Amino acid sequence: MALSGKRSMATKLTTKEKDLRAAIVAQNALMERYGLNVGTAGNISVRFGDTMLITPSAVPAEQMRPDLIAAMPINGEYGAWTGPLKPSTEWRFHLDIMRARPDVGAIAHFHSTFCCALAMLHRPIQAAHYMIALFGGSVVKCTKYAPFGTKELSDFALEGLGDRHAVLLGNHGALTTGADLATAMRRARELENLARMYFYAISAGKPAILSDDEAMSTVERFKTYAAVVEPPKAPATRKKRAASKPKAKAKVAPSKKKPRPRA
Repeated sequence: MALSGKRSMATKLTTKEKDLRAAIVAQNALMERYGLNVGTAGNISVRFGDTMLITPSAVPAEQMRPDLIAAMPINGEYGAWTGPLKPSTEWRFHLDIMRARPDVGAIAHFHSTFCCALAMLHRPIQAAHYMIALFGGSVVKCTKYAPFGTKELSDFALEGLGDRHAVLLGNHGALTTGADLATAMRRARELENLARMYFYAISAGKPAILSDDEAMSTVERFKTYAAVVEPPKAPATRKKRAASKPKAKAKVAPSKKKPRPRA
């Protein structure tokens, strides 16, 4: 189905949507700062109810603005969009993953150096380090090559991702997912770091690979690793602390007068 769209937003944005759009712009800029992308490479999408918010096509990070983010219905007309600019050329795998994975709230796609190097080798990342568990399994798969923006690439990405949170795209790049944008972005940085370590390891020799049981036991441990910790209570103000402390008894200074001699 052909891509269609409107030149302006049809409805007034809610505060939550404004915040999500601003977060996308901020994280898109960080991807370049972290070395995950250069120029107009890479893209980000976030689930907002029944809508997918996604970065527009061919806009450099320094020129990105919240009002330029495109919106696409997740379960509506396939390929429909609203916004001043067309969505990223990779909207298909963003949308297909959102449709197939209700647990995914955000997707980061990037062209980082070591992820791309392994993708050029069609080399999956094996469990040579326990941080593989962050991506939900004992391997990060690498797909076959397909031209960017095609349904074929989207099908490969969806199959390679499966029920996990990262996949390398053959001769292309990588993508990570998360329940929210912060998680997807943290996984993007961790995946590039893992790819760098793995690349060096296979360049130096044959790395020792953890067994599936060892890797999956770490996956289970990671589920409780980021436990929610209650924030500490704010310290009492000076006035409250002063009020809560018992008043000290006033000390009586000793008299300096000499005692009179008794008669």
